Amino acid sequence: MSEKLGIGATFPNVTLNLVKGGSITLPAAIGSKYGVVLFYRGHW
Repeated sequence: MSEKLGIGATFPNVTLNLVKGGSITLPAAIGSKYGVVLFYRGHW
């Protein structure tokens, strides 16, 4: 299991597959110092 991010921690580089194809790499794709990431599991 991964460790939680703490206050002031750096978000790790993560590449995610998008639902409609392609991928996105975070945090590089955010393009600013601050951002919000929401993970939604959808309907299974």
